[in-house]
Amino acid sequence: MDIPDRLIELQQAADAERDKLTGLDGQERADQWQRWFEAAAVSQAAVTEHAQKTGTPRGQIEAAVKKAVRHPDDG
Repeated sequence: MDIPDRLIELQQAADAERDKLTGLDGQERADQWQRWFEAAAVSQAAVTEHAQKTGTPRGQIEAAVKKAVRHPDDG
């Protein structure tokens, strides 16, 4: 499946924000969690938009994007 670079970049940004949660607590964690949530929401919205535009099942696109980002060597 051909995955647009924009979807890859948005997922990478969301994952980077999630990774920043490690070791945080209290208000710092709450603030970072909000940044992660917002980045993930943008990524999910882009996946949904792409699915609607291409007629491809949303879950199929989401899985392909996450695989490409998190396991790039799996081809």
